[in-house]
Amino acid sequence: QVQLVESGGGLVQAGGSLKLSCAASGRTFSSSTMGWFRQYPGKEREFVAAISWSSESIDYADSVKGRFTISRDNAKNTGYLLMNSLKPEDTAVYYCGATSRGWHEHEWGYDYWGQGTQVTVSS
Repeated sequence: QVQLVESGGGLVQAGGSLKLSCAASGRTFSSSTMGWFRQYPGKEREFVAAISWSSESIDYADSVKGRFTISRDNAKNTGYLLMNSLKPEDTAVYYCGATSRGWHEHEWGYDYWGQGTQVTVSS
């Protein structure tokens, strides 16, 4: 069992930066793939970025490549999403997820979710 709590969301102007954190409890986090997803009103969660348990594998959605950086610190049971050059279209609720079922870039592949944190980018 893994419990996840996101933090770090907020309001920022276009071009600004935010760093989201995902604090995990449970012994399996360090061996789990971690992903960040975002959700627009009335839409499904969409993939943003994922990182393998060892940090050897990382992938990003095309829409955030070059602007967002995913990382994790297994010793602290925490994952991160650094978001630079933010755009109004990045406005969404951001969720971190964890899965022990290998590599996934779709929400159905993830077993555990945080409560979400709102990111709002003003133009």
